[in-house]
Amino acid sequence: MSESDFITSAYGVRMPKIIYGTAWKKEQTAMLVKLALATGFRGIDTACQPKHYFEAGVGDAITGNLSAGIAREAIYLQTKFTPLNGHDPVRIPYDANADSSTQVRQSFEKSLENLKTSYLDGLVLHSPLADKTELLQVWQAMESIFEAGGCRQLGISNCYDLTLFEYLYDKAKIKPAVLQNRFYRTTGYDKALRAYCDRQHVVYQSFWTLSANGDILELPVLTNLGLDYQRSAAQIFFRYLTQQGIIPLTGTTSLMHMRESLAIFEFELTDNECAQITTCLN
Repeated sequence: MSESDFITSAYGVRMPKIIYGTAWKKEQTAMLVKLALATGFRGIDTACQPKHYFEAGVGDAITGNLSAGIAREAIYLQTKFTPLNGHDPVRIPYDANADSSTQVRQSFEKSLENLKTSYLDGLVLHSPLADKTELLQVWQAMESIFEAGGCRQLGISNCYDLTLFEYLYDKAKIKPAVLQNRFYRTTGYDKALRAYCDRQHVVYQSFWTLSANGDILELPVLTNLGLDYQRSAAQIFFRYLTQQGIIPLTGTTSLMHMRESLAIFEFELTDNECAQITTCLN
């Protein structure tokens, strides 16, 4: 990836415009992350949630790539604190009976151990808590990690309520730098949330970007542009999103698709072409 394929967040963190996601990889995690890094990805998303992620496998892959000449500082490494209700009851990476602040700290320490790193580039709250008091307690615990130098920026995922996100942003001392959501028609592609993110310089990351949008990939505007640019519909869609300031995650297990995902920066859609796609999403 070239320098133009990165953006800088509100907290001065350099982030690639496309990130490799590691959910559901299980025992293949280390191999696939190693392959993604070798192919050219420089952003990795994971979580301290054994139910859906094998975080230690990510750490093994990064360690292997360090010895292969890819510096830790060249990798944007982002993980998540998952509240108790998001875990498999028999595989919780922290004390289920502890207070929320302790749970956040224990999860963070486990992530550092799993990832074999001394710091995180991003620490994301995996989902908002229903009780606003608990939400702020968890966020303040994350702020303490940030202030101690354990992570370079904070974020939140699976937050589809604009009012709740505004509440968190207003109350937080350390503002969320990242909002990571599923990007699909059911939520109107988070149009209002993305507009708010743009105003506050919050980076919007999309996941399930392809798997939840099979209908979009069949749109004539994407297939026709694919013919014009000699690219797949998925590449056209990913490129469109990056030109809208969205960072898509891809969790592909295919080397060919990894290469195609990174190749989106080899071309650029015109403003008129982007407008045509936007019209189809409204």
